[in-house]
Amino acid sequence: MVRVPEPLTRLYPKNLSRQFTSRLRSPQLTSRIGRILGIAVAVCFVTGYLSHAIQHPPGWFYWPSRPVDLYRVTQGLHVATGLAIVPLLAVKLWSVYPKLFRWPPFRDAVQAVERLSLLLLVAAALFQVTTGILNIALWYSPMSFFFTTAHYWTAWILIGSLAIHLGVKLPIIRRALAAPHRPVQTEGLSRRGVFTAVGAAIGLITVATIGQTLRPFAWLSVLGPRDPRIGPQGLPVNQSAVAAGVTAAATDPAYRLELTGPTGTRQLSLADLAALPQHTAQLPITCVEGWSATATWTGVRIKDLVAAVGGSSDASVRVESLEANSLYRVSTVAPPHADDPLTLLALRVRGEPLDLDHGYPCRLIAPNRPGVLQTKWVHRIEVIEP
Repeated sequence: MVRVPEPLTRLYPKNLSRQFTSRLRSPQLTSRIGRILGIAVAVCFVTGYLSHAIQHPPGWFYWPSRPVDLYRVTQGLHVATGLAIVPLLAVKLWSVYPKLFRWPPFRDAVQAVERLSLLLLVAAALFQVTTGILNIALWYSPMSFFFTTAHYWTAWILIGSLAIHLGVKLPIIRRALAAPHRPVQTEGLSRRGVFTAVGAAIGLITVATIGQTLRPFAWLSVLGPRDPRIGPQGLPVNQSAVAAGVTAAATDPAYRLELTGPTGTRQLSLADLAALPQHTAQLPITCVEGWSATATWTGVRIKDLVAAVGGSSDASVRVESLEANSLYRVSTVAPPHADDPLTLLALRVRGEPLDLDHGYPCRLIAPNRPGVLQTKWVHRIEVIEP
């Protein structure tokens, strides 16, 4: 009989649980952490779905133009909650770590389904957190896939596997949550200390990042990838005109805006646009990465341009950018926004002509829309009747 060396036996699953023991681990701790984590995941899923549906609206979906800061709140909450999930997920995995390597992995069909759902749940949760952090940092090189699509569909995998896992574990969770609290004597942290540490970590992460959404806290946001106070004309940018390849076309003196509608097509120079009635609105730019910044914009109302080519208040507006190679070079403005008097083809920001990086010669700015749909370097507007 071959004797396995002692160092190798430590790698066996049956011995792993003995080496990672802690008296703090219990169904009560796991269930209570899991309850908080479940709420955070639900908030992330709902707010993330809203962001996806706004950008890729299904036929039944309706998104209002007011209040103007609604998307700012939902997306800010999405990113803040996603970051708060990091310490919650770490403690949740720590609390069940020995059981992940239990051997044999399952004893019957029901347990096999539960273990498979657990594998999908852990993998999907780690994928969502990791790619979400990479996205808000605009660090896409480690991802060989399109972030938006992968993040969206993995969210459904996460929710589905979570539902299966909860269905199997519900009796255990109910008993654990109903059980009276019994203090555990340990040399290190108590259970209350674990919750305090998790709460402190969540608070630290939130304070260190929320300033990219709430400007008064910008000076505290040492971990926020964007400072809402920094950028051309005091506003951040994700993509410059040079990166978009539009510098020559945007600064060409022969630039014309093509406006098309039921009564025909008009070609408007920058001087023509400036000669039209000008309106001012205070609106935020809110990006999917979680940062936002408010500014005062001045320009021509989209509803006035719609009316100028015979469009109705029920019309949609298709806005095209000079940018040639972008998934977001075209956006459609639905009637709630197209007919809103705050929706502008902006020519100025904070009293100055738009900086080239902010969309000169003109850009779309509308209330309650993601930044990727606030099309810059606009060269064509098409009015589409229902």
